Amino acid sequence: MCFDHDSRPPIKPIAGGSLDAQEVVLEASDGNRFAAYLARAAQPTGAGIVILPDVRGLHAYYRELALRFAEHGIDAIALDYFGRTAGIGDRGPEFDWQLHVARTTYDGMRADVTSAAEHLRATAGVERLFATGFCMGGRLTFLSAGFGLGLAGVIGFYGWPVGPSRNGTPAPAEVADTFASPVLAIFGGADEGIGPEAVQAFEEALASARVAHRITTYPDAPHSFFDRKAVDFADASAKAWDEVLRFVRTGTP
Repeated sequence: MCFDHDSRPPIKPIAGGSLDAQEVVLEASDGNRFAAYLARAAQPTGAGIVILPDVRGLHAYYRELALRFAEHGIDAIALDYFGRTAGIGDRGPEFDWQLHVARTTYDGMRADVTSAAEHLRATAGVERLFATGFCMGGRLTFLSAGFGLGLAGVIGFYGWPVGPSRNGTPAPAEVADTFASPVLAIFGGADEGIGPEAVQAFEEALASARVAHRITTYPDAPHSFFDRKAVDFADASAKAWDEVLRFVRTGTP
């Protein structure tokens, strides 16, 4: 599992940095209606980002993360995965996400990501669009580099780069030759699920496919270290956030 329901991004707010934020309902190409959270920058830089959550879907962590991006001039939209099976509406800590994760599909998630990207471009006038995600969303973020969305870059936090998944998503390392966007991959050195062999396999796949990339592994940091509650890893979190902002600003991982 990734973040707890009460987890929050380890990023300090910037007063007055966001223009507004709102819950929105989007529709994918297959007719699925799903929830998303849109945060607009008060001083936009032309950059935007699609946020792909962990297995819990759209919850408070990702709404707050969207606001933190907006405060840095990056229009942001965070989406939910469970419109097809759970409908639209806020969900508390008792939400049975495991049941609904098992019912997601690669085609469905790809359609939803595409819809969110199109909405952000249409409503915010974004010129350079990125994607970022965590855990299950990190894996999907890597894959989104091959969705034909014209992304300026993708940023995956501890997304599984190899092996099968519960919803049929291909292993990013196996389809790296489809990637058309630079990749920034962030891992924890103490992640019990994603070991150094998996990270190395992803590195080799990206290099072989000639995809511009950078892989950063923070020693001793566990899976899901990017969390305000994980005070022992505050330094790794701060460095990772700096990496993300630098990539979005420069387009170079």
